[in-house]
Amino acid sequence: MQVKSYTLAQMEPGLTESFTVTVTEEKMAQFCAMSGDVSPIHIDPDYAAGRGYPGRVCYGMLVASFFSTLAGVLLPGEHCLLHSVESKFAKPVFIGDALTVTGVVEEVNEVFSEVTIKGTITNQNGKKVCRGVIKAGLAK
Repeated sequence: MQVKSYTLAQMEPGLTESFTVTVTEEKMAQFCAMSGDVSPIHIDPDYAAGRGYPGRVCYGMLVASFFSTLAGVLLPGEHCLLHSVESKFAKPVFIGDALTVTGVVEEVNEVFSEVTIKGTITNQNGKKVCRGVIKAGLAK
């Protein structure tokens, strides 16, 4: 994925970018090692099955971390400095799910050099698994 270079002057409501990423065993292991979150719902398939899930449930914050990729790589890209990310988790994500991460510029605030981006993450079945509001500062 090539890093984009939008500036504040190029931002306008409706501007959209997206990418697709697959949740893998490796990503789950890396997130577990980095975060220290060893909740059995994420690491024990038998525990997850006992809770009614078809497999280990992906870390919600791993899923939401793709909003950082969206902002820092695509929208706005290299000139981005995240101010905030608010995430809501709609459905569980599982290993092997192919997620499409999409951002749409909702508002451009020239006074504070900040954009508001509506983020959505959908799985391979078109189901929304996460939504977010991203506020990012960027160069003029």
